[in-house]
Amino acid sequence: MTENNAQWLSQLKNKDENFRGKMLKIAIKTINGERQDTYGDPEDSFEIIANYWTTYLESVWHEDVFLKKQDVAMMMTLLKIARISGQEYSQDNFVDAAGYLGIADDMAAQEDGK
Repeated sequence: MTENNAQWLSQLKNKDENFRGKMLKIAIKTINGERQDTYGDPEDSFEIIANYWTTYLESVWHEDVFLKKQDVAMMMTLLKIARISGQEYSQDNFVDAAGYLGIADDMAAQEDGK
């Protein structure tokens, strides 16, 4: 997270809750709090999921497949987008999608050395 983003996020804590994107604050709290404590680092579980999905896809398609942990985050985001577009409104789907994208961004930045 850049220094400007960190400052902006700290300012949000002191502002009124009636602002656009407050769901993003919930997503940040979710991926850094309860779920992090329950499931551990998402990078670790996404790596395991990528291996399982790779094995499954190779057995079905009979072709070499290589999924990375970032692919898992992106595909889970797509799952949430499908739920958003096909079901009744639930903020949880938006929170989860934003959380998955936040994790994907962290992994991409880490891979890029930033």
